[in-house]
Amino acid sequence: MYSKLKTVISSINPEVITEQRKQILQPLIDYIQDKVDNNEVVRLHFICTHNSRRSQFAQVWAQTIASHFKVNNVNCYSGGTETTALYPVVAETLKDLSFQVQVIAEKDNPVYSIKYAENELPITAFSKQIEDDYNPTSGFAAILTCDAANEACPIVTGADIRIPLTYQDPKRFDDTDNQAEQYIKTSMEIARELFYVFSKIQSNEWQTKN
Repeated sequence: MYSKLKTVISSINPEVITEQRKQILQPLIDYIQDKVDNNEVVRLHFICTHNSRRSQFAQVWAQTIASHFKVNNVNCYSGGTETTALYPVVAETLKDLSFQVQVIAEKDNPVYSIKYAENELPITAFSKQIEDDYNPTSGFAAILTCDAANEACPIVTGADIRIPLTYQDPKRFDDTDNQAEQYIKTSMEIARELFYVFSKIQSNEWQTKN
C-alpha cells in the first residue's frame, strides 16, 4: 500500500463511533465474518441514487481497508438507481488522501482508475446502475448508502442481504468555500466505519492459531 495512504489509515480512530452506529454496522460485520468462516468470496455492493459520491467513496475504502486488514477474497462494487457521473470532487478528494487517481476514458461519464497500492489491481470507478455488467448478479451484500436509494430499493435482486448504511450527502456543500473540507469529512467518516467493520473480522488463519 502507498506509504502516505498508510499514514492516512493509521490516523483513523474508530473509538468515536457511537454504540448506536456500531449496532447498525453489526449486520455487515456478521455477513463478512460468515463468508470468511466458510471460505467464500465476500462481495460488497454499495448503492446510492446516482452512484456519484457516497457509494463511490464506500467502494474504494472498503476495498482498500479489506487489503489493509488482510481480509482476502473481498470484491467491492458500487451502483445507483440511475446513471450520472462520478462527481469530480470525489476523485480530487481521493487524490488528496493519497490514492493514485487517473482518468482513463474521457466522456460524459468518465472512467477513473483508482489505486491504493503499487501491486494491486486498480479500482475502475464510474457511475453505473445496480444491474450494470460490472456488478454482481447474486451472492452479495447490498449496502444502501443514501436514504433515497434505501427507500427506492426495498428489494435488491440477487442480494444475500440488504443493509441500510446511510450517510449525509456532501453534495449540499458543492460550490461553497468549504466544499473540499466537507468532502474529506464525508470520505473519512465512511473510511472510519469500514475500518471498524474490517477490524472486527477474524480470518480463518487467526482462528486456527487461537
